[in-house]
Amino acid sequence: MKHKLQRAFALLLLMPFLFSCATYNKSMDSYYSNIREQNYDKAMHSLENNKLIKKDRNALLYNLEMGKLYRLQNDFTNSNMHLNIADGIIESSRKSVADIAVGSLVNPMHQTYRGEDFEQFMMHYYKALNYVALGQVQDAVVEARRITLSTGLQGDKFRNKENRYSKDAFALNLQGMIYEMAGDINNAFIAYRNAAEVYLKSNNDYYGVKMPMQLQKDLLRTATTLGFTGDQQEYEKLFEASYKQDDADNGELILFIEEGQAPIKEEKNFVLTAGSNGVGNFNYIDANGLNSSFNFNANAYGIAEDKLVSLRTFRLALPMYTVQYAQQQNVVVTNSTNTYTPQLAQNINSVAINVLKERFLTEMANALARQVTKKLLEKGTQALAEGIARSTDKREAKDTSNAENEKVSREKKETIQAVGQVAGFVMNMVNTATEKADTRNWQSLPAFVSYVRIPLHAGENNITVNTNGQLTTLKVNAGKGLQMMSVLVK
Repeated sequence: MKHKLQRAFALLLLMPFLFSCATYNKSMDSYYSNIREQNYDKAMHSLENNKLIKKDRNALLYNLEMGKLYRLQNDFTNSNMHLNIADGIIESSRKSVADIAVGSLVNPMHQTYRGEDFEQFMMHYYKALNYVALGQVQDAVVEARRITLSTGLQGDKFRNKENRYSKDAFALNLQGMIYEMAGDINNAFIAYRNAAEVYLKSNNDYYGVKMPMQLQKDLLRTATTLGFTGDQQEYEKLFEASYKQDDADNGELILFIEEGQAPIKEEKNFVLTAGSNGVGNFNYIDANGLNSSFNFNANAYGIAEDKLVSLRTFRLALPMYTVQYAQQQNVVVTNSTNTYTPQLAQNINSVAINVLKERFLTEMANALARQVTKKLLEKGTQALAEGIARSTDKREAKDTSNAENEKVSREKKETIQAVGQVAGFVMNMVNTATEKADTRNWQSLPAFVSYVRIPLHAGENNITVNTNGQLTTLKVNAGKGLQMMSVLVK
């Protein structure tokens, strides 16, 4: 019996290799490679045949990716069909008991994906541009109003703390553009002002973006148009600039320039060891190589603190972003008479990395709670197996020598312990193999979004985007008011 159990141990050592350890990005590699190469038909085929993203728990990601993919093919109707489905998933998403359980007993990759907060704002951006491209300006206005709702929920979530991602300056700026396009100058002014205040409260550096000069001009222009002299003078003093009316009789184009791909989530392992300040206090090496302390409130997760006494070392798998596209390229936009330099409006590299940093301790606490639960389950499984082995082992001491009886008793005890060890080891291997970080994210988003506002000439305008010598030409017909377009550069 003992030798059989030893062989079982050897076999169980191979168990981790039976579990897939691929990150979400690796599982989606074919799709993202085709996106980068602009092979959109192949990308569609890869997406439709990927079993991971077609799972119910990844429905949000599937529809976000489909929405982006159709937009890249200028199919704005189908793009918004999927983005609206994604919007509905976000709006109705609630954590179920089963979802919480699978996150606690397996890993968060098996929970329903609810999206990063900035992904929701980027969804509004694409939906609005789709409606504009379809000539449905009033539907774009509805999207602008949804930005207000999302901003309110985001602010409530973090109680509008200035050191948290409680607003999205880019989304508020976009909101102003949409209202202005629809002729609602009053709401445009409010949105521009709200966006400007986000930058001002963050010392003019909001997640890697300084306040665009164009936003300052738009705020001054709408204040002047509305006759808000006091606001105009206040912002002229603040910006150290005066309002100058532009010649835009033939309308203007707001051109968004998207560069690169968003950072990917990868798994990073941390080892927590018991600290010297009592139960619930742990030490770990942080991302900078420094020894940091972490206090875990076990009661908040329904775990009795006395259970932590014998569980003092843990390996935690946490998500970390890795930048794919680090630097903006030299992009210049020209029409027949003028040259324009786009201004950075959204730095998704910075937003993604810093938002994850802001919730690092929450992620660690959730991962630790999951590991404590697994460890307790492991110990319970071992005890249960020993109990079953004890009740099923019917051998009894016979009327023989004491030495023989002691031998039988010793073998029985060893067998029971071995059964318990195997059961505990099996559970340990399963727990170890299934400990994974949630590495899912909307990876076809760009790394950077810049924009430029170009006055149009009468008739057809040729707008050229020069990216380090690589030219992209857009043909835009003049008209009254604003138009919006986007272009993707490599």
